[in-house]
Amino acid sequence: MTITALPIQNYALLTDEECDLRINQAKHSLGSNCIILGHHYQRDSVFKHADISGDSLKLSREAAQSVAQYIVFCGVHFMAEVADILSRPEQIAILPDLAAGCSMADMANKINVERCWQELSQIIDVETEVTPVTYINSSADLKAFCGQHEGIVCTSSNAEKILQWSFAQRPKVLFFPDQHLGRTTAHQMGIPLADMVIWDFDQPQGGLSIAEIKAAKIILWKGYCSVHQVFQPEQIDTFLAQYPETKVIAHPEACFEVCEKADYIGSTESILKIVRNAAANTRWLVATELNLVNRLHNECQADGKNVHFMSATLSMCSTMFRTDPQHLTWVLENLVQGSIVNQIQVSTEQAQYAKKSLDNMLAIV
Repeated sequence: MTITALPIQNYALLTDEECDLRINQAKHSLGSNCIILGHHYQRDSVFKHADISGDSLKLSREAAQSVAQYIVFCGVHFMAEVADILSRPEQIAILPDLAAGCSMADMANKINVERCWQELSQIIDVETEVTPVTYINSSADLKAFCGQHEGIVCTSSNAEKILQWSFAQRPKVLFFPDQHLGRTTAHQMGIPLADMVIWDFDQPQGGLSIAEIKAAKIILWKGYCSVHQVFQPEQIDTFLAQYPETKVIAHPEACFEVCEKADYIGSTESILKIVRNAAANTRWLVATELNLVNRLHNECQADGKNVHFMSATLSMCSTMFRTDPQHLTWVLENLVQGSIVNQIQVSTEQAQYAKKSLDNMLAIV
């Protein structure tokens, strides 16, 4: 018997309150056979329905260890891909809205990275001189590329360990797609800025000379997170002039100048941990996505902590925001009736090489 999927159009006019009721009913029906993952940057109306919250790698690993057959990832596309790669064969990864992508991940596609590798190979012996490192915020085919070329994946919390491993393999690193994470991490390791170059994928040979490529220790991809580019060092100066006791904490996707002025630099999980564990009645200026900062602000008020969003300009992840209660209701009610919509599947060959680069990382951390 063929089961016809419930159309998304039937859900567009539902209120969030109606969705809350139906999501809870669907979760009750599905029980432990379904797990909902909520990334920290999700809107509150979706985040509150998550069975587990956290950053992308943590969520994928915990889902893979669960008994659930269905993994509903309230995040973006590359996150659901990682969940599919790391999960058991019988588990099914689902993304509520297929339009939920990542603009930074899109800045490094396989065609451009392979062209970069080929152009570098005309100047240096890439297979013996360069370790490719991809931030987990990248597509599965780039994780597979790293697996094929003895490279590795990193996260914002383990990037330093991964770079140490990478330099132990070969003298140079090609780091993509986020230049800011690569630059700040390398600088913290004592690598001079002069030893880093930017590969502009829109320019022949990355816009670099042969001498620059040969001299570089790290080749940073010209990619960035648009959410974290709203934060500027002047915002820190202005805030500290009014509240000099403030501690500043920034995500490493923020620009180098912001990270240089910060008291702490850390991943989403690190930011939460540091501020939560801080002394009562302290003040914090935070450079990361607005939904996370707002939740942290509300949570810490009971301890007299003041948590401030760094920018006067609102900064939410617009693609993450595409996952709404209506799409979540749609996928769950389809599962209740036995229909799977928006399944994310990485091909067997791609998953094999992508898992190799992920396993290289997990063996270290």
